[in-house]
Amino acid sequence: MTESAARSRSLIIEREMPHPPEKIWRALTQSSLITKWLLENDFEPVVGHKFNFRATPTPHWNGVVDCQVLIVEPCKRLSYTWNASGEAAASGLKTIVTWTLTPTKGGVLVRMEQSGFRPEDESAYQGASYGWQRFITGLERVVAALERTNTVERCPRLGMPFRRRRIARRQAGGTAPGYRRRTA
Repeated sequence: MTESAARSRSLIIEREMPHPPEKIWRALTQSSLITKWLLENDFEPVVGHKFNFRATPTPHWNGVVDCQVLIVEPCKRLSYTWNASGEAAASGLKTIVTWTLTPTKGGVLVRMEQSGFRPEDESAYQGASYGWQRFITGLERVVAALERTNTVERCPRLGMPFRRRRIARRQAGGTAPGYRRRTA
């Protein structure tokens, strides 16, 4: 481990949300939904995809965050870089944002970690501490507003969403491929 890595800080925010992981995953990975709770973007959940978050510029920030998708594990983990852009790119902020979804009895524990803040990034760390609280509250609001649909992106560990399994079973006369009828 380099001395720089040893001195870096991480910001971690955890919140339990009473929603299925598929809904939270949608809000974390669909560009139009991300815009509602975070920032304008051109995100795609594809490892290696380079994208930007965009906001109104301020006197000390051009309003753009350069990012690249690092990890996509549907309904489990999402990670991307979160870096300064433009003139600040060479010496500015270079961090990694990682979202982890852990099922709980009441829903899902959502964990956001932004790692790699250097000592010279103190103002960015303070801004992120405030900003992520607000963003995650917005994420929860967007997830709560999502309608349940039969087109929910599926999480691999869950296979077909429960509602679709039940519908498929009914359409197949009580059984569907891979399902056995219960006997008393």
